[in-house]
Amino acid sequence: MKVLQVTTRYPPHTGGVETHVAELAEGLVARGHEVTVLTADARSADAPRRQRRDGVRVIRHRGVAPGGAFHVAPGIVRAVRESDADVVHAHNYHSLPLCFAALGNERGGKRGRPLVATPHYHGASASEFRDRLLSLYRPLGGWALRRADALVAVSEWEAAALARDFDVTTRVIPNGLHVERFADATPTTRDRPYLLSVGRLEEYKGVQHAIRALAELPEYDLAVAGSGPFADDLRRVARSANVADRVEFLGYVADDDLPGLYAGAAAFLTLSGFEAYGMTVAEALAAGTPCVVRETGALVDWVERDDVVGVADGDERSPTAVAEAVRQAVERDAPTQPLPTWHDVVDAIEGVYESLASDD
Repeated sequence: MKVLQVTTRYPPHTGGVETHVAELAEGLVARGHEVTVLTADARSADAPRRQRRDGVRVIRHRGVAPGGAFHVAPGIVRAVRESDADVVHAHNYHSLPLCFAALGNERGGKRGRPLVATPHYHGASASEFRDRLLSLYRPLGGWALRRADALVAVSEWEAAALARDFDVTTRVIPNGLHVERFADATPTTRDRPYLLSVGRLEEYKGVQHAIRALAELPEYDLAVAGSGPFADDLRRVARSANVADRVEFLGYVADDDLPGLYAGAAAFLTLSGFEAYGMTVAEALAAGTPCVVRETGALVDWVERDDVVGVADGDERSPTAVAEAVRQAVERDAPTQPLPTWHDVVDAIEGVYESLASDD
């Protein structure tokens, strides 16, 4: 089968959507499918505009991204229209390539090949400007979602949000994980027990709440893996909370080093305000580390597990509430339930494609 994936960015860019698309594309190639990925990141990717990457053909289109969002790359419309793919799979409601895929798949005012959409929808952003743009974009984004022959959500929360906001039905296929990569990791050793946060350093990620809670957790340090525009603000928070000597900003951590970092932590914390799934939670659990999450967005789904402790939305600003959640989490074992693998994801998505092809 010839599969055309359409997305905003692709590795070497990093991120949850980027990882999802790459794992799916490479998994399909390993099963004998021919996969092409169209992206809108030609101006920002440190990669050729056309390349073969781990068996996947990648074509990057030029575009503009006002405020680092939406990624306007209209050349994708023509590329989709001219493709001889058997199925088109578009990703990320929060950026225009999904709409371009739907437009390019129109043929004579009718739908062309089967169109699958994985929105990775979280309903809002951490920026008032982006929220206003999303409000204006909703009619177009909703049109694109309704043009899809199949919608795939990565969490039950996302499926409910899509039904609420667009009156659409989705199938839930959670993100996958290379479980053995984390389960077999040798724990990183440090001078003192440590808590861990992993992700881009943005205000909405909530690392500042974990830092403030450290004042009530004198037995632990906090390791912060990741980089981003909020890094200096987080350092100021650490100084004002008098815990700067117990917070280490690791910056970018290589993929090969992450499993051990997870495995060595007493608990993993993510107090983010916007997530469609929570990939870092899955990684930490696979490494045997219990988690503390903010009960908002798709992170609420994780609280159903015995190895995850939730902090009520709003209480993440309370150092006492976060510290108490940490104390509960460190007493728990992980993982207490199986975690989905990328093999599972490719199986399920391949089944969606085959079902649509048989109906065509």
